Amino acid sequence: MANKLFTELDMRQLEYNPNVRHVSEKTITYEPSFKLAAVLSYLEGNTPQEIFLKAGFYLDIIGHEHPKQCLKRWRATYAAYGESGLLEERRGKGSLGRPSGKDLSVEEQLKRAEARIKLLEAENDLLKKLEALERQKRKS
Repeated sequence: MANKLFTELDMRQLEYNPNVRHVSEKTITYEPSFKLAAVLSYLEGNTPQEIFLKAGFYLDIIGHEHPKQCLKRWRATYAAYGESGLLEERRGKGSLGRPSGKDLSVEEQLKRAEARIKLLEAENDLLKKLEALERQKRKS
């Protein structure tokens, strides 16, 4: 899909579809409810092409492989995060961002602190070696 550019006519047709949130020359942003319905329909045995055709998409416009690629991504999201993964935006302006340290367990906070300490110790060792090399260079 990355190679295909939509024409103005294609974009207008796609925008009329209620399952589309936004269309640009290169991308289609689908409604979260459509993503969830598509994954559930796929799990019932429908093919990606059938799902997109029933939803009013023309495969000649979006590409014949596009439904398969979308369903692959959406199924992975569904498997990892469940329904909320498809219904809530995890990227861009609508996202909640990375989890803050407040939401982490004590064990996870400790692991992060230990990793940070190791990084800072390695940084200090490197600086000490650089200083020693500079002193050596000045002496010679």
